[in-house]
This record gives sequence, structure tokens and C-alpha cells, in this order.
Amino acid sequence: MRIDVVSIFPDYLAPLDLSLIGKARADGVLDLAVHDLRDFTHDRHRTVDDTPYGGGAGMVMKAQPWAEALDAVLAQSDSGGKPHLVVPGPGGMPFTQAMARRLSDEPWLAFACGRYEGIDERVYEHARDELGLEVSVISLGDYVLNGGEVAVLAMVEAIARLVPGVIGNAASLVEESHEDGLLEYPLYTKPDPWNGRAVPEVLLSGNHAAIATWRHEQRLARTAFRRPDLLPPTVADVDVDVRLATPGDVPELFTLVRACWVQEAQANGILDVPALVEPIEALRASLDSTQTWVARRAGRMVGSVRTHVRGDSGDDLFVGRLCVAPDQQRRGLGRSLLELAESTAPDGIRSYSLITGAQSHDNIRLYKRAGYRLRRGEPEIPGTVELVKRRQT
Repeated sequence: MRIDVVSIFPDYLAPLDLSLIGKARADGVLDLAVHDLRDFTHDRHRTVDDTPYGGGAGMVMKAQPWAEALDAVLAQSDSGGKPHLVVPGPGGMPFTQAMARRLSDEPWLAFACGRYEGIDERVYEHARDELGLEVSVISLGDYVLNGGEVAVLAMVEAIARLVPGVIGNAASLVEESHEDGLLEYPLYTKPDPWNGRAVPEVLLSGNHAAIATWRHEQRLARTAFRRPDLLPPTVADVDVDVRLATPGDVPELFTLVRACWVQEAQANGILDVPALVEPIEALRASLDSTQTWVARRAGRMVGSVRTHVRGDSGDDLFVGRLCVAPDQQRRGLGRSLLELAESTAPDGIRSYSLITGAQSHDNIRLYKRAGYRLRRGEPEIPGTVELVKRRQT
């Protein structure tokens, strides 16, 4: 990954030479350059700011130095590629772990560190229209800093550590806070006891299944206490009518499934998935072999899920075709339908299981937050992952 940072205080970015980010730079995994905005001024005072039109307190960063700085950054490209321009600012989109992961897939990022009251708005327009850059204004949090440098340090570390080769043990990234929407579980090391405080017995038991269960319970409890806003809404918060599907629902359900699975196909880079190629006759016939629920809001079908019992011993409930209309997502309906499917399991069911695309990261996060865990080993269907949850008795 290549990263360029433009700032009037280039020395502020010196910590990027330290620790794992510094090592990744030395190893050539990260190509990171810092540029002084004042090098693109043309007066003896190297002026980068001026008073705002319309009056008001403070100063605004001038457009011309920024335009020349961005032109200079672009001129260093050997391949003709262009960076994704990130401008830290309190008026931007919230920076999250999911955003860090998306940005870590970019081959080239450029950061513009604003100061004073901000950057002349025409710089953003110039970057988009004349330079053809994707521009994102991103906020580190709901507070104001003196400049963008602190935010860039945080963002670069959060993004770069996800780039392959930066973290030696990639497995350490899997269960970190926010990776699946929950906070991390408590951690302990030697000695035991320490200062009269013992390590929880389950961690000393050697029972890996019990340890995994304990850690997940701790993550849920810690998230509920510290960050309840991260937990999904309850079923009671979802204003929908849910009932078993009838043959009359099939045409609308057929359309809903295709609308949802186009998203999944795009996320996984493949169109040959069962939900997209299944004929309407097969969907109609599935009502006889599965329990299929449909959810309606104001009369419109907005979600669906179906289940059937499987396994040689008939003790596993398979949850399939969980879908929510694209414009109704992120409102808790998917989690509510999943809970409904689990609640209808007949006696004798010992586990729930489901399958999703290996690159369907939003789905995987939803399922992990609901207590599902990835099943080890090669999946039966290439390009997918299977998740399993033990039924609580």
C-alpha cells in the first residue's frame, strides 16, 4: 500500500517511523511519504491561510497550495493510478473498524491534514472534478482537534495494521474489539494469582469449547455495559408483520431474494449462487419442505427467512435464505428474523447452522454477534463459510 500525507507540520507524523508501522515501511510493505504543504507556496512567508469570505473567526487554508500539493502527489505515480483522498474533519463520516478494513483494501491513500477553520471548499471540488479523485471526509470522533495530524496518525495505524504483512500473526486480528461489532473479552497472563486476584477457572481448564463460550459471553456483557449502542435492536423495536409464507407470496418473495442476493454476489465476486439461479417453481416447492417466514412493513415484503431440520440424527436446524430488502437493512430486522427462526426450533434440536459467502463480511459480523462461530475445515461449497451455534438448554 502507498500512503501520502500532506501537512504543515510534517514532523508531527514522525511516530509513523516507530513500531510495526515503521517496520512495515522499512520492509517495503508500506510506501509512506509525508509532504510539507508550505513547499507549495510562493511568498517569502510561506503563507497557507487567509481570512474567510463572509467574515467570521479564524483563518481558512488557501486553495492554491493544496491544489499544487495534490498535483505533486499525483505526479509521482508511475502507473497512472490515483489515490483515495481522505480529509480528517469533525464534519465527516465516523471512522470505524469496518471503514478501516475497507480502506485497507485501497492500493493508494492520500491524507490531507487541515488546520485552522478548515480547507477552502473548492479544494474538494478540484480534487473530485479536475483530478478525478475519490474524496472522503472522515471524523475520528465527535470532538474538535487543532488539526488533522492526530487523526491521521490514528487512521493510518488502524488501516495499515490490516494490510497483509504488517501484523506478523494475522490471527490476532480476528477477535479484536469491533471486528464483529462486539468489544474484546478480558485478557489475563501469568502469574496466577496476582495481588490476591485469581484468573477465571475456565481459562485454566484446557476446555477450548468452554473457553470460547465464556469469552463470547464476556464480549456480550462488556459491550452491553460499555457500548450498548453497538448491540442490535430487539424484536420489539421492529414494526413488521411476520407470518408463514403462502403460495401467494412466492412472486414477491422471488423478487426480494434476487434483490438481496445480487448484493451478496457482488461482495463475493460470483453470480452463480443458488438464490440467483433458482427457478420460481423451485422456490414455490420449497414451501413444502421448509418453514418459510416473510416480513412485511406497511404491506410491503421487506424480509424473509426459512429453516429445515437436517443431519443424520436430526438435531441441527439449518437457517437459510435470511434476507432483508436493501433499503431496509441496518435496522435490526435481519437479527430479529434470525431470532425468530431459532425460536421455532422443534424439540431435539441441539444446534443451529447457516452458510454465507466467505466475503460477506457484514453477514458474518451479524451472525457472530448472535453467537454463531465459524466451523473449522474446508466448506462443502467453495467460496462459502459455515457458522454454527449451540442451542442453549
